[in-house]
Formats: sequence, structure tokens, C-alpha cells
Amino acid sequence: MRNVIVLGVAQTKFTGPQQKTGVELFAEASSEAIAASRITPADIQALFLGNALGDFCEGQGMIQAFIAQNIGCPGIPANKYDGACASASMAVRDAFMWVASGQYDFVLAGGVERAATMGTPLATRTFAMFSDSRYEFPSGVTFPGVFAMLAHLYAKRYDVPLKLLKEQMATVSVQSYRHGMHNPKAQMQKEVTVEDVLSSFTVATPLQLHDCCPFSDGAAAIVLASEKAAEKLTDKPVYVIGAGQASAGPLAGQKDTLPRIYSRELSSKRAYEMAGIGPEDVDVCELHDCFSIASLIASESLGFFDYGTSGDAWMKGEADIGGKIAINPSGGLKSKGHPIGATGAAQVYEIVRQLREEVESERQVPGAKIGMTDTLGGDGGTLVNMIFKRGW
Repeated sequence: MRNVIVLGVAQTKFTGPQQKTGVELFAEASSEAIAASRITPADIQALFLGNALGDFCEGQGMIQAFIAQNIGCPGIPANKYDGACASASMAVRDAFMWVASGQYDFVLAGGVERAATMGTPLATRTFAMFSDSRYEFPSGVTFPGVFAMLAHLYAKRYDVPLKLLKEQMATVSVQSYRHGMHNPKAQMQKEVTVEDVLSSFTVATPLQLHDCCPFSDGAAAIVLASEKAAEKLTDKPVYVIGAGQASAGPLAGQKDTLPRIYSRELSSKRAYEMAGIGPEDVDVCELHDCFSIASLIASESLGFFDYGTSGDAWMKGEADIGGKIAINPSGGLKSKGHPIGATGAAQVYEIVRQLREEVESERQVPGAKIGMTDTLGGDGGTLVNMIFKRGW
């Protein structure tokens, strides 16, 4: 396999409902990413796009073909990926594989979604399509319900009193809001306290409003290139050194491991093995925090903390900038926003800019050399992990 670098990255501001179409949003991000790569649209040889809900939101199926034409790349192969919230991560991973294989030198990958535009009732219904349609959704199992059940399971399995677990989850949300305050691309830019989280209304017990991420609109784009093709285009190469993906079926099939997400453990193991590193080598991670309990579960499956201890680690600042591992300095899905088809690419955007030391000083992880992304699709159905390394 050839060495692959991330050349250019871009992200639109993540927002609530807006007027721009999915094609227009991705055109905005991709134009910036291509320009930042010091290439032209004519250099792009393939487009890999994450988008899960374009047909429901806009009546626009096969959006990837219209995007290729719109951004000045007519005729190139254009593929769409649907892995729920992990759609863009699947796209970036496959783009990496195609460049590493020697087939292409320049590939544009990323994602776009207009989840907020759909409104809460329709967005909630369409999100639930990514759980098991035969048994889970008809039983009323929407995603707040799934993660609420995982919170109860977590408290029971690790003997953490529910009152303490809620305080630990609130600490996760407070940290995410604080980081998002300094991210100009974040959807939510306000500070909250633990008391604010614990007094917000209940969504699905024990999860409250500030434990949950928002529906969002937005896009993110990444240009991947072979090392040789990019050698004169950047003096700050960020290498892709590891990529893993795994899948899982219905929740009932995962009952022996929950609240651990076994597909995440498989995916991250594959990424670590490809990179030749362990969790102790990772300086910064953007992980999938759709709900505050999801952060605790993910950080343990990725190997950053022992099982049942991550809540305590968050309360001690070990998951913050300057701690053992800096988690979600972007503000995460909680504060930055969660346009599901774009989320994984936005995580790559953040990690690359962290390694290049290009983010706002208030949330820069000092001296970060290795970063990781973690994206969860559905209730464990698709997991993608990628690892990046500073190359200078």
C-alpha cells in the first residue's frame, strides 16, 4: 500500500435549519477543501460521499452524481455511502483505501446532511430507521431510548449509582459546551453548568436535554492524496496510518456485551493494528458523543480508560485538553452539531487541524502528534475508526 496524506480539509458551519440544498452545502465545503489543497476540480479523480437522508429531506436521491457535476468534476466515479451517522467515515475510509491501492492520486471524500431542516418528528423517525425495523422501532425504541437503556445497563454492570452517573454525564456535556464556545464552526456556542444539565427536561430517563446532541445541517470535505502526488503541495502532511471498520446486527444480538459496543472494539483494534500503535499513543480523539453516556462507553471501548471508570476520569479532567487524552476539543456532536452524513468527515477536519496546530488557541491540544476519529452508525450497526499522524 502507498502512503496516503490528507491534503485539504473544510467544513461549513453546522447550524439549525437553513435554505441551502445538500448540493450547495457540499459544494461550499468541497470548493474550500480543493482550494486549500492547491489543486483544481479537474485533478479530482473520484468522489466518495456520505449522505443518509437526502431522499427523505429533499426528495433528492443519488445526490453524489449531482454534486460531482456541480463542483466541476463531471464524469468522475461518484459513490454514496449510507452507514447512518458513520456515512462520511465510510466514505473517507474507502477513499483512503483507493488512494493507498494506487488506483487514484486525488480523491474527494466527505458528507452532507440537512437533518435539522427535516424537523424533530420526521428526523426522529428517519433516524430510527437505522435500528432494527422489525422489532426495535415498533417497540418505541428511538435512539434516545437506546442510549437511556445503555445508561441504566452501565450503572448496573459497573455498580455506579445512577445519581453519580448523571453527574458524570453532566460533566461530559459541560466540557463539550466549553470547547464548542471557542469553535466558530460549532452550532451551539454557550456555556452550561452541571446544574443546568441536571435541571434540563427529561428526554428519556436518565437522559436530559443537555445530555443529547442536536439535529444539524452541514457539510465537510476532505481531499486525500498519494504521498508522491502531494509532495510539492504541502509542507504539513498529515498521514492516514490506520483505518478500521466493523458491523453488528440488532440490539438483541449484542445483548451479551452491552453496554460495551463490540463492533467498536473490533473496529478500533483493526485501526490500531494497521497503525502499529496503541491507545496510549493517541494525543487527541474526536469520538461519537451523540449522548453523554455514549462518550463514557466509547472512551472505554477505545482503550483510553478502564471499563466503568471513564465517568470518574472526566470529573478529574483526564479527558480534557491537558489531561491523559484530549477528547472532542471541537465540542463534539453535543456542541458542534450532528449532521449525520457529514459527521465523520467533520471529525477528520478537526483532527487534521489539531495536528497542524490550526485551531483556536483556547482549544488547541499542545504538541498533538497522533489523532483518532470514532464514528458510530445506528445502535452499533456500523463503526469506523481512523488514525492520523503528523508528518513533519
